Amino acid sequence: MVTTTSTTSTPTPTPTPTPSASNVMGSAAQALFNSLSTGSGVDTASLVTSLVQAQFATKTDALKAQQDALTAQISGVSTLKSTIQTFATALKTLATNGTLQSQPQSTNNAILTASAQTGAALNGLTSSITVSQLASAQVATTQVAVGDRTTVIGSGQLTITLGNATYSADGTQMTDFAPGSAQPITVDLTDASLDGIANAINAKKAGVTAAVVTDVDGKAYLSLKGASGSAQAFTMTATTDPSGNLAQFNVGVGATGTKLSSIAQNAKLTVDGVSVERASNTITDLINGVKLQLNGTSPVPVGLTATTPTDGLKQAITDFVDSYNEVLSTINAQIDPQNGPLKSDTAAQGLVNSLRSLTTRTLLSNAPAGTPTTLAEIGIKTNRDGTLSVDDDAVTNALNNYPASVEAIFSFTSSSSDGVTAAMNGISLTSTSTLYGLGASLTRYTQQQSDVSKAQDDLTTQSQDMTTRLTQQFASMNAKVAAYKSTQAFLKTQIDAWSKGAN
Repeated sequence: MVTTTSTTSTPTPTPTPTPSASNVMGSAAQALFNSLSTGSGVDTASLVTSLVQAQFATKTDALKAQQDALTAQISGVSTLKSTIQTFATALKTLATNGTLQSQPQSTNNAILTASAQTGAALNGLTSSITVSQLASAQVATTQVAVGDRTTVIGSGQLTITLGNATYSADGTQMTDFAPGSAQPITVDLTDASLDGIANAINAKKAGVTAAVVTDVDGKAYLSLKGASGSAQAFTMTATTDPSGNLAQFNVGVGATGTKLSSIAQNAKLTVDGVSVERASNTITDLINGVKLQLNGTSPVPVGLTATTPTDGLKQAITDFVDSYNEVLSTINAQIDPQNGPLKSDTAAQGLVNSLRSLTTRTLLSNAPAGTPTTLAEIGIKTNRDGTLSVDDDAVTNALNNYPASVEAIFSFTSSSSDGVTAAMNGISLTSTSTLYGLGASLTRYTQQQSDVSKAQDDLTTQSQDMTTRLTQQFASMNAKVAAYKSTQAFLKTQIDAWSKGAN
């Protein structure tokens, strides 16, 4: 049974709210007005209110109109900034997602695959590639298993050296080694268990990674792997070995404790008749704008071509025109000469002027003579009202005859100022600048709004001061009127008494 004890606490007294100055003034004024009504009989409360309102009505209305206009202008600037930035961002996303860029195609993906690098112009690509050898990394594994990977085997130092090696025909032993230019790395072993050795090697980040591998019987081996490429072969030697147990981890010429399962070698291939080697099977510096992934070898050349994404570009042109017209509609609403809150804003006017010139602006700086370099030349027309439309026949003609130019106009790379995306980015940055664009307008309107708010506060103070002054003046007047009325009543009483006495 659970017993609960009830306690009664003394309630905390609720503090009596302290009336604000305005409440005190209001109450006093009301009390005064009520008493004054017995004096002159004039409704001084209404009279003072009317006089004060009449005095400040024009200024009050003017400040409210300014405040409303500035609120609309601030809202309009924010709308335009958001609209133009969203448009520029969406255009950049479209240009960089790969759907508008010619993609390289391999005739044999089992041997190699290819992908386009961002901004690459691959239209018309043709290449022949023969892969005769894949790049690989040297892998060495200890031959003697250890039952407990955490058992300390010894202590001392291991030294890792990178360089070039030659191997036995079966690739299981190193027959010669030439050190590279990099300095050997010394690995100090304070915990020379398999796990400790692996952790110490990995901590050095020497170009060799170590792992402990356990077989089906639970026995552990140390596995060492270098980076791919012929210059990434490595040796590992127990340079300090007091216990004599670290030599079993040696890797190199004459080492008997480890066995190689893979050798360090370069990829070998022929590109359009030129023999080349690379340290990796992922290659980005052979064909401009193309990333190659080598997957196998073959004596038969693999063809590499690229096709223009005609349907994607057509859709992009339509989407661009539709989005542009929506943006223009938003801007026109803000700069409307009759009701637009930004009708006199120079930054907003500059933005619309920049957009209107976009179709005739040169978007390709080094295009061959006679090829289209503007949106107008690939079929995007400007209508009389400033909106854009698509000339389907002109677009088809441009894609059939100048596909590379159309693709280049809609491509984007951060290292180039070409293309409609780069142009829109420039317009966005300029129009939203805090020095002379919409950002500057926003700063100016916000400051003006603050000034108007201060003026409204000052006007409220002046109104309260005038109310107090008039209230005091009418109080004095009513007191005098009341005194006059009292004297008049006394005299009337005396005169009436005298008249009765005389009778």
